[in-house]
Amino acid sequence: MLTTTKRSDLVPSIPFDHARLDRLMDEAGIDVVIATSKHNVQYLLGGHRAIFFDYMDATGITRYLPVFIYPKGAPVKASYIGHRLESYQRELKAFWTPEQQTSTAGTVDALQKAADYIKRAGLKTKRIAVEFGFMPMDAANVLRAAFPDADYVDALYVLERQRARKSAHELELLRVASDLVIDSMLAVIANHGPGTTKNELTEALRREETNRGLIFEYNLTTTGTSHNRAPSDQKWEMGEILSLDSGGNYHGYIGDVARMAILGEPDAELVELLDEIETIQQTAFKSIRAGVMGSEIYASADPLVKKSKHHNHMHFLAHGMGLVSHEAPRLTSHGPVPYPADDATRPLEQGNVVSVETTLQHPKRGFIKIEDTVVVTDKGHEIYGDRARGWNRGGTALMK
Repeated sequence: MLTTTKRSDLVPSIPFDHARLDRLMDEAGIDVVIATSKHNVQYLLGGHRAIFFDYMDATGITRYLPVFIYPKGAPVKASYIGHRLESYQRELKAFWTPEQQTSTAGTVDALQKAADYIKRAGLKTKRIAVEFGFMPMDAANVLRAAFPDADYVDALYVLERQRARKSAHELELLRVASDLVIDSMLAVIANHGPGTTKNELTEALRREETNRGLIFEYNLTTTGTSHNRAPSDQKWEMGEILSLDSGGNYHGYIGDVARMAILGEPDAELVELLDEIETIQQTAFKSIRAGVMGSEIYASADPLVKKSKHHNHMHFLAHGMGLVSHEAPRLTSHGPVPYPADDATRPLEQGNVVSVETTLQHPKRGFIKIEDTVVVTDKGHEIYGDRARGWNRGGTALMK
């Protein structure tokens, strides 16, 4: 069932900077954006995610596919086409889009309804931007059949550029996510001692994050001298180090930090190794401020990595964070996740969020890492979850 709200004489209350999106679309020559990824739909709708499909997509013989349609310069003609089960959420809080449907069951009917609306609304379709990586082939076939003469381009770059500058609300979600992950890590470290397996540590971290209102995403963890970061039955024993690198999702936004712990007291070498990593982190932070080229982050950190006597085993990485791990700003083309360094030659903007991480895979002492979430502010930068940066002692709660 189609529900239509006519707002031809006003602009609806839009939860994102639509003027910025209009400019980005104009620069790219795009007439209409069709977003189909859950993260971009969430962003464009101001926080909405389908509760039934939050962490799965498959249903029957097809999959869930949300469709958000945004025509350049015409937010009064924006539309959201969702699944029939989203009707319950819509009853409680209507979407901001003037046109909205919650009547689809899969991919083909979702794109057919989208194509029908685009035609009915008279939207310009010379150049259509779709999310190539999030558009199933059967749905794409429907779209191409409806608009065979259109030029199709990837919406990834425009939508990512739009999201790169976070609003105050988005930044608060990221701050809370980062703080809660740190709180969860400290609880796990304090409440576990010798003989705890990595599987047990990961499960405990999942419970701590969940109890604090996060959705547990992952835990990359090492103990002792091993560099293997997968959960296993390997035990954390006295004198051994522990690395926790976890992502906790808070209303879609990811708190991604890494901290270190030890059972017992660190020796002088371990103190020195973590201090060196911390020095690199702090040096990188100093280069983060609005107006500075993105490449300056690497320019400040790389010399310290290269001159380290552990340079063959040390890695520095800076990448954008938000709704997606490794989103804009994209600062290097040589990281573990391949993409072009589009933002290395762009100035950092207020509201950009950068994950800064330094890793040492020491051949004898183990895996040592600090990762922080850093926000570009009008005065420089701010670090979310800026605590527990040294050697946190394991099992302290068990000794009381």
